[in-house]
Amino acid sequence: MNINAATLEASTGTRALFLGLLALGLVLIYAPAVYLLLASFNPGMQLGLVPPTEFSLSWYRALLGDNKLLFALTESIVVGLATAIIATPIGLSAALAFRVMGARRGTFFLFILFVMFVPGTIQGLGLSVIFKELSIRPSWVTVAAAHVLWALPFAFTVSLVSLAVVRPNMIAAARDLGASYWRAFIDVTLPLVRGGVISSFVFAFLLSFNEYARAYYLVGRQNTLPLTMFGAMNSGASPTIYALSGAVLIISFALVGALMIVGYRHAGPGGGWKKSTPASWKLLMLWRPNARSPLLK
Repeated sequence: MNINAATLEASTGTRALFLGLLALGLVLIYAPAVYLLLASFNPGMQLGLVPPTEFSLSWYRALLGDNKLLFALTESIVVGLATAIIATPIGLSAALAFRVMGARRGTFFLFILFVMFVPGTIQGLGLSVIFKELSIRPSWVTVAAAHVLWALPFAFTVSLVSLAVVRPNMIAAARDLGASYWRAFIDVTLPLVRGGVISSFVFAFLLSFNEYARAYYLVGRQNTLPLTMFGAMNSGASPTIYALSGAVLIISFALVGALMIVGYRHAGPGGGWKKSTPASWKLLMLWRPNARSPLLK
C-alpha cells in the first residue's frame, strides 16, 4: 500500500468517525424533543408513543381550556418580547461602540460578557433584594429586567459577529458622499447586519422564554411558563403540558424555517441583488476609493 492510498484510507476513516459523532450528537439533541412531540398525540393519560393510526388532538383541544397554562404562556411571551426589544438595540449599540474603541477594548468586552458567568440564582436573589429595597413589587417588569441582563451579552456577541461584514471604507464612503453618521447607519450598516439583528432578537426572546432561575425570585402573581410547568410536573402533570410543549416546538420550527426562507429570498439565487436591496448598499459595494475621496487615502 503506497502513501497516497494510506492517506486516503485514513481520511475516509476520519470522515466516517466525524459523521458518526455528528449523527450521534444530532440524535441526542433532537430525540427528546421529537419524542415529546410525538407523545403529545397520545390520547391516553400516560406519556408514551402510540401508532400513527391512534394519533389524536384531544390534548391540544383540552389545552385551549387550560387557563393556567395559557396565562403562563402569555406571561412568558410578554416577558420575552420585552427582553428582546430592549436587549437587541442595546447589544447592537455596545457592539458598534466596541468597534470604534481603541484602548481598553478587552476590558469592555470582558465587562459585557461577565454577566454570562453570574449564576442565575445569585443574580435573581440579588435583584430581588434590590427591588425590595426600592419598593418595587415583583411583576413581569422585574422578570424582564433580569432577563435583559441575562440576554444582553448574547445580543452583544451576535451583533458583534454580524458587524464583521461592515467594512470601514463603506462607512467612510457614505460620509464622504455627505451622509451623516445616522444616515450611514440606516442606509449602510443596518441592511448589512439585518440578519444579525433578527438573530439577536430571536436569541434574546428564546433565552427569556426558557429562563427559570431568575424568574423564580422575581416573578409576581402570575408565573412564567417554565415555573408553571415545573410546578405541574411535581404535582402530577396533565397531558396538556405535553400538548403545550408540542405546540411550542411546532411554532419554533416554523419560525426558524420562515426566517431561513426569508434570508434565502433576500440573498437571491447565486447571491445576486434583489429589488428590495437598498440602492445605497449597491452603490457602496461597487464603490472603489479614488483620488477624489480624501477620507480613504
